[in-house]
Amino acid sequence: MQDRSVKIVVLFLLPMLLYLAPLPFIPLMEPDEGRYSAIPAAMNATGDYVTPRLKAAVYFEKPPLSYWATAIFFRIFGQNELASRLFAVLCAWGCILLVYRMGLYFHDGRTGLYGAAVLTTFLYHISIGRINILDMPLAFFVCMAIWSGFRFFAARERKKGWLYLLYFFSALAFLAKGLIGIAFPFGVVVIWLLVSGRWRDMFALFSPVGILIFSAAALPWLILVQRENPDFFRFFFIQEHFLRYATKMHDRYQPFYFYLPIIMAGTLPWCAYLPQALKGSGGERDYFGSAGNRFLLVWFGLILLFFSISSSKLIPYIAPVFLPLALWFGHLFRRYEDGLVKGTATLPLRYRLTAILQAFVFMAAPLAPLFLRQNRMAWENWWPWIIAPIVIQILILLVPDWIRKKRGRGWFATVYLLFALFVLSLTAPVAQYLAPYKSAYPLSQAIMKHVPPEAMVYQYGMSLYGVDFYTGRRTPIVDDIGEVGYGSRQLTVAERQKYFLLSADFFRLLQERDGIYCATENNEKLETLKKEMPDLSVLWHNEEYVLLKLSRAVKKGA
Repeated sequence: MQDRSVKIVVLFLLPMLLYLAPLPFIPLMEPDEGRYSAIPAAMNATGDYVTPRLKAAVYFEKPPLSYWATAIFFRIFGQNELASRLFAVLCAWGCILLVYRMGLYFHDGRTGLYGAAVLTTFLYHISIGRINILDMPLAFFVCMAIWSGFRFFAARERKKGWLYLLYFFSALAFLAKGLIGIAFPFGVVVIWLLVSGRWRDMFALFSPVGILIFSAAALPWLILVQRENPDFFRFFFIQEHFLRYATKMHDRYQPFYFYLPIIMAGTLPWCAYLPQALKGSGGERDYFGSAGNRFLLVWFGLILLFFSISSSKLIPYIAPVFLPLALWFGHLFRRYEDGLVKGTATLPLRYRLTAILQAFVFMAAPLAPLFLRQNRMAWENWWPWIIAPIVIQILILLVPDWIRKKRGRGWFATVYLLFALFVLSLTAPVAQYLAPYKSAYPLSQAIMKHVPPEAMVYQYGMSLYGVDFYTGRRTPIVDDIGEVGYGSRQLTVAERQKYFLLSADFFRLLQERDGIYCATENNEKLETLKKEMPDLSVLWHNEEYVLLKLSRAVKKGA
């Protein structure tokens, strides 16, 4: 991995194909992508870029940086899936470039390319980096801030520019997702200095100019949003930061070890090749020197420990830990492949067993929808979509070892390219399978086809934010008010009664009005409506959702 063409492939061409090209082909998924598309769309519609709003209700759970970026992309490219996900994808791409620069700094360009290739094809990074959620932008800015702090203290002659970048990227990380964007960069740098015996250097972190840079980037929005919403500070800092982290208010409690299997699965396919790489790399482990390894370990360990002890755990939270992992993996595989020569003997089966098992798991995964109890796919409809992924996994099982034996060099590139092709081959089946169940797109298309433009569509017992995004309608919610509960209480009584209803209010409305359009889930909620409504017309349905026209209820015995 030395010439310029390989550098272009690893840092630009493959990331573009893996992360950018598939964006238009998968509809927005609920609830996150629907939510984080509806908010910037509302900003563009209202011209209010200070107060985020979801379903016209204030939404203070997250800061606005990703909303602003997405709103800009909507202006440029239109309101579509590509524009919605573009900021997250660019941040995922930025993480790949950062790993390359880290490898270049610690060792050389080849280590950087190997690390970048590993991160590009980490299952976790591919999965999180192509959807419109806030965790990848947060990860990118947090990692840029951490790296800036390290570069400031690692240099013999400290350059203030790195310190200022630490403050600047921390401000952007704060605007991406809150206080965590400040805590992680400064926490990692401080702990690294402490464990390195350099506690006196911590005082150099204080910078009046850095504070001014941070304030110039982060404070204007805080001042403006607080001026327009006097309860903002209490809700944002106390409820959505301290209480969310320390309590079980969101019912997301998971065991302490929750993230360990996620990291193991997230580092696929490369963690499956670790046994043979460790066996063949010569046993040297001090890849980046004591200072570099200590810094990367603190980076990885602090973030993992912080979220492991939290009362609220979600899979995307730990995105920043995969960058140091990718760098370690990249250097390990670089050393392993450097030791390969033509005619290298095949390693014993015990060192290759995890890679073999992985291939069979990836071959079996596309078959899973054929056997599920819910959302099962019929063989005649499903097999054309899964032939390519299964064939590619067979190639991954056979070709890299053949390359390793015949040529020596080229083993890593073969795994890298074939797994990238495997991920691309999954784009169509994933879209085919998830769209009916995890996206509001099919229901939205039905609404635009069957419901007059001036008519309201009520969402009974559910809240699909993508319906508002795709249709351009403001759909009232019945019962499932959930995360917009706080914002709905800030509305006028008349608006709240019109757009945020309880079942009793909705059924009273049915007594007063005829021909109400309603969308609901195709389960017990539909059965409840059937019991309440003697005359109910089904306009459209799939296995997950149903679109109805409800006529005025007639009481029995009337």
